[in-house]
Amino acid sequence: MHKIEIAQQAVDISMRRRGRVQPFTTIEARKTALLVVDMQTGFVAPDAVAEIPVAREIVPNINRLAGALRRAGGTVVWIISTYGPGAERDWTTFFNFIITGETSDRFRLAFQEVKPGHTLWRELDRHPDDLMVSKNRLTPFVDPAQALERLLRLRGVDMALVVGTVTNVCCEGAARDAAMRNFKTIMISDANASRNDLEHNATSVHLSPGVRRRNLNRRGD
Repeated sequence: MHKIEIAQQAVDISMRRRGRVQPFTTIEARKTALLVVDMQTGFVAPDAVAEIPVAREIVPNINRLAGALRRAGGTVVWIISTYGPGAERDWTTFFNFIITGETSDRFRLAFQEVKPGHTLWRELDRHPDDLMVSKNRLTPFVDPAQALERLLRLRGVDMALVVGTVTNVCCEGAARDAAMRNFKTIMISDANASRNDLEHNATSVHLSPGVRRRNLNRRGD
């Protein structure tokens, strides 16, 4: 698990802005969605194409959060990356400039729907009533059809809890986009995973007003 360190300066800024660290003091479960980002075999399995080892360590926390939220009447959404042949033509800047050559090929092909890497990690507790949303960018909210946002609005959701991997890439992107779409957004620090503590904590500092440790058993946590 990541060693979580949030700089005192970030805490001080939050205090100056509103007089407390956390902007949201309560969670109304029936209006809350747990957004589980990219917890797929291709990211979680040992030696996978995009392995994030800490992602295996956060699985129990994600399952506990999902279970608690379901029991309280909330929504669980599994968000999965879907690429495959042709993705390099659809998203040229990423696959032709950021991830290139053989690395690009391996990544794209590992996350096509027919491949094992595309599936949810086997130890995750997915229920039949959970939602599943596919994305082909770092964040699902850029989908022109607005599928995720529409599903959440139809269920009366106004708060998003963001967990999964990678903390400082797709999870941070989803959190920022959710907040800009007027969802009360919280990243759960011990249910997100990155490549190392430095990158994980960089996001924790950037988004410190909306980062907290996992706890859905106490009102206000």
